[in-house]
Amino acid sequence: MIFKEQYNIIKELADNIYANPELGYKEFKTKQTVYDFLKTVNPEIEIEEFSTTGLKTSLGKNKDLTIGFISELDAVYAPSHMRADSETGAAHNCGHYSQVAIGLALYKYLYDSKVFESYDYNITFIFVPAEEYLDLDYRENLINKNVITHYGGKPEAMKLGVFDDIDFAICTHAIGGEITKRTIETNLSLAGFLYKKYKFIGKATHAGFDPFSSKNAYNMSTLFNVALGLGRQQFKDDELVRINPIVMDSDMSTNVIPNHITVGTDLRGQSIDYIKEVANRLDDAAKGSAMALQGEVEIITQMGYLPFVQDRYLNEFVIEAFHQNDEIEEILEDNVISAGGDAGDLSFMMPCISISYSGFAGTIHGDDFIDIDPEFVYEIFPRFLSQVLDKMNGNIDRSKLYKKSYAEYKELIDSIVD
Repeated sequence: MIFKEQYNIIKELADNIYANPELGYKEFKTKQTVYDFLKTVNPEIEIEEFSTTGLKTSLGKNKDLTIGFISELDAVYAPSHMRADSETGAAHNCGHYSQVAIGLALYKYLYDSKVFESYDYNITFIFVPAEEYLDLDYRENLINKNVITHYGGKPEAMKLGVFDDIDFAICTHAIGGEITKRTIETNLSLAGFLYKKYKFIGKATHAGFDPFSSKNAYNMSTLFNVALGLGRQQFKDDELVRINPIVMDSDMSTNVIPNHITVGTDLRGQSIDYIKEVANRLDDAAKGSAMALQGEVEIITQMGYLPFVQDRYLNEFVIEAFHQNDEIEEILEDNVISAGGDAGDLSFMMPCISISYSGFAGTIHGDDFIDIDPEFVYEIFPRFLSQVLDKMNGNIDRSKLYKKSYAEYKELIDSIVD
């Protein structure tokens, strides 16, 4: 009954966050909304703050096992979205606003019912900023000021020790596209990705009077794009490689041969080794294109996120709970997509699962994304999560968990970028 009783409060909170989207490391209104709600539910609550807008709080203490329940605070940059912020262009068209509401619904249920006291584990709620990999100039400025170290919120939290006392993590995420049945999804694999920047350097001359002694940087970038197009047939199908080259910077006019242009692309794939192999191919194509037209190229590699392969053992509890649930109609399993997320980075450090949920219309990251089944999203799905927690209580095999350090993570990503 508790989830039904609190539904209106949670729905109102979700609508408020949806109407006030904020980009990563700028989620100040959202942070305050979360903070105020938690304080209202539990006036004695202890809340840890981290990396500008992150929040962390626990139910239970002095138990040998701690589960992290993660919600993401940030919106996407989508100025054409129907509910975008007119000043910042931020819009909640990835569903993170619903994650936050779901996390708060679960917290309120556990606290009000006191059921957490019967668990053989602590449960820590972590509200993490900046999952979306965007607004990078702003984040680079924060890095230069030593405010943060990582572009992504979970790697930054890992660096700060936020997850040091967590044994495994549960994430949630909206399922994109309208699904007619009330549906959850488990064991969805996400891609890892890099950012590559290629600055082609030539020689400027008058385009009419003396093109003969020029070195056309724009032509080098064009040749590079042709090479990428012709090379796509060599990418392994099962790796789901994605590249999307765009012009990021140039200073061109029609009467001057361009002497520099920067092409950037993400590079997505399902495994680190193959991403590195394709990155080398891209680098060779850029070098060859520059050399063919007597120019040069400067290459910058920027780490994105690691691939996310969910923990199959922990998802067994999700699947078991689904089969004993009469409110959710369908379960999707073992899909592989080329979207990415920083849950992949956290899954290097510890076991992670992500339970996705339907209830939306429109295209995820599109202009029309919104929830259309709020009863499922804010009442039924949080109740299902409580059933998953019940299944885990007293049944987690510690021998099937693992824990790595931030230092090991840093060593890995440095090896990818170098």
